[in-house]
Amino acid sequence: MSENTFDATLDASLIGQSPEELGFDPDALRAKYRQERDKRIRPESTGQFIEVTGEFSHFAADPFAGARVERAPLEDEVEVVIVGAGHCGLLAAVRLMEAGVTDLRIIDGAADVGGTWYWNRYPGIRCDIESYTYMPLIEEIGTMPEEKYAAGAAIFENARKIAKKYDLYDKTCLQTHVEETRWDEAEKKWTVKTDRGDAMKARFLIMALGPLNRPKLPGIPGIQDFKGHAFHTSRWDYEYTGGDPSGDFNMHKLHDKRVGIIGTGCTGIQCAPRLAEHAQHLYVFQRTPSAVAARNNRPTDPDWASSLTPGWQERRSDNFNAILQGLPVDEDLVADGWTRNADIQKTLFSLGADASPQETAVLGELVDFQRMNEIRDRVDDIVEDEKTAAGLKAWYRLFCKRPSFSDNWLAMFNRPNVTLVDTKGRGVTSFNERGAVVDGAEYELDCVIFATGYEVGTDYSRRGQLEIHGRDGVRLSDHWSEHMKTLHGLMSHGFPNCFHMGVFIQNPLIGNFTALFTSQAQRIAQIVKAIKERDLRSIEPTAAAETDWVETVRQSNGDNLEFFVECTPGYYNAEGEPESGDGLFYEIFGGGMKLFDEITDKWFDEGMPGTHTE
Repeated sequence: MSENTFDATLDASLIGQSPEELGFDPDALRAKYRQERDKRIRPESTGQFIEVTGEFSHFAADPFAGARVERAPLEDEVEVVIVGAGHCGLLAAVRLMEAGVTDLRIIDGAADVGGTWYWNRYPGIRCDIESYTYMPLIEEIGTMPEEKYAAGAAIFENARKIAKKYDLYDKTCLQTHVEETRWDEAEKKWTVKTDRGDAMKARFLIMALGPLNRPKLPGIPGIQDFKGHAFHTSRWDYEYTGGDPSGDFNMHKLHDKRVGIIGTGCTGIQCAPRLAEHAQHLYVFQRTPSAVAARNNRPTDPDWASSLTPGWQERRSDNFNAILQGLPVDEDLVADGWTRNADIQKTLFSLGADASPQETAVLGELVDFQRMNEIRDRVDDIVEDEKTAAGLKAWYRLFCKRPSFSDNWLAMFNRPNVTLVDTKGRGVTSFNERGAVVDGAEYELDCVIFATGYEVGTDYSRRGQLEIHGRDGVRLSDHWSEHMKTLHGLMSHGFPNCFHMGVFIQNPLIGNFTALFTSQAQRIAQIVKAIKERDLRSIEPTAAAETDWVETVRQSNGDNLEFFVECTPGYYNAEGEPESGDGLFYEIFGGGMKLFDEITDKWFDEGMPGTHTE
């Protein structure tokens, strides 16, 4: 083993140490975590959020599109229709074309490709996964990110470069929303209807609906009564704030404005420091603090970049994914906050541990306590006001929420024009026409910005704003009404030639979403190519195979559910009710990406057993 050997082995000597030896009292921390969790539990669970329809539909309107480009309705036929032009859809198209399937069409409601990175253009946006592994196909298109953690505009532009290099714009219908898809059993084809009057047919349908595009709002009483300006971070209003999404974040129009931001997750942590630079005063309304470690962003080293050899990105991505799964590697190529936390993550997913599951769980909790203590100590080191610092400390296990990284979030609270409004876990009490009310105290605001996340974990048809009708007209939303039903997260019984892409659909969850999308795109291209080569008309899983996979998923994530029951409420655990079936990890294969790939590789190599073909 070289001196660069990466070792995420847990220190077994921690077991049995006294609180004095550990430097903390595990029992006291568990009690504190439970106390903080309990005061955030709400009886309405995920029902506490508002869907952006009706009087709230303007929160989902596209501020970037410009004039609608008119065209005649399409009633033609293609081999594959892909719904979604984000990373999922783009990767599906590229892998299909590489497999010889070129007669395809991509459909997206946005005015350009990019998905998440089209919609989310708020000031300060970056990916929290390093750009060399996150940004897909950069080796193929011949680009190199300028920074380790690329800005959102750079990621958006990379998506556009993919579309240009592979001539996908000519195959894409933009500003087009799919309203309905319906399977024709006699023709063995899908009919895809859109808000443009299209009624196109396709042999195969790929639902590439990303998870981070449909905004949601908190159900705060009186939210509609506020007379000031309001918008969601995923539909940033630069006309109001000043600046532009290309990277000019000079929001000069806020210099005389009192701004309130609601939400202190990954989005709020990135955009609030930019707001603080320009707003007359910024009020940060916090329900639950985030655990924020240093990002340590830096420019790309040109000497390092020039030293790379062909295949470097795939090797780097595989290395990153292996470390996060607790698998042995000789070197940590990424070396960031994610890989540093790999020892904790592998205990959560019961992967790669040399010790017994019970011992590993105990060790993982102790290391988690240590790491979270470090993060809480970082708050004290940076934030000058003791009361503010106390309010910014996160009291829960590290992976109860997606870890956050920032080099300027905590320092922002030392500015005289920034106020943390710690709602003690209850959230904003209400709105009136002048602003927000918290425990009887009114905060007058000119503008409210909702950094409150997306439709994650809600009904599939609600997230996509469409209905999928399979054999005999059965709706996917009905087929999934009690719980999700798939084979490998890719297909469902009764919905022939229909494939699903994205996260949270009975496939593994890994930190780097685009690695999962790449795997899905490759598998779907394999299946479509095989169906064509065998001169078959359709494929779908049997009901038995679907049931077996659902049971496999349930068994694989049983320990994870116990973990998330103890977590503070959030979208990971259905706002504190993971057993409801709405939490993300209820529908996640808990065995990790490596095992999942082994299972699906074997399945494909053996001729795709458990499927019905015609």
